[in-house]
Amino acid sequence: MILRIHPDNPQPRELQKVVDILKGGGVIIYPTDTVYGLGCDITNKKAVERIAKLKGLKPEKANLSIICYDLSHISDYAKLSDNRVFKIMKSALPGPFTFILEASNNLPKAFTNKKKTIGIRVPNHNIPRELVRLLGNPIVTTSIRDEDDIIEYSTDPSLIYEKFEHLVDCVIDGGYGNQIPSTIVSCLDGDLEIVREGLGDVNMLE
Repeated sequence: MILRIHPDNPQPRELQKVVDILKGGGVIIYPTDTVYGLGCDITNKKAVERIAKLKGLKPEKANLSIICYDLSHISDYAKLSDNRVFKIMKSALPGPFTFILEASNNLPKAFTNKKKTIGIRVPNHNIPRELVRLLGNPIVTTSIRDEDDIIEYSTDPSLIYEKFEHLVDCVIDGGYGNQIPSTIVSCLDGDLEIVREGLGDVNMLE
């Protein structure tokens, strides 16, 4: 299934269709403020395992991240003892950053990797944030990579659908995606380290 959803003003009826798929354990592909991503309900073990398999990884080694609506429930999924880190996250989000934090004990075991860390995303994009709000849980996020040597990330939702229509339950067409992924920032032990420089401006982290 491919659903066309307006990126700025997502249609509630179409969003609800996707939420129902997520609640049923489905796997979706959706736009973000960076590249298109694979996602599922964080609480569904089988769906998380499906995503790991699609990425060719074991769940405990997949290093998956989650999308939250905002930072109000961050303590449910990550340990954040450093107030400075929280202030930086608050100023940078919503935006094209992934912050790596120590995972909390509340995180579903199927999702927790051996490092016991979790990536937190609050994208500046209405579709994934509204899906999370309506679902009531974060959704897993991992980027759709392309086998092309030149184009690293697929940007055309129609082509993404052609490739994944038999592998996922729904592809959301929210327009062309970006080719630049998020900037990944490790916040472990209170220190900020740029793991990957992407679309997010690192100057915002100072």
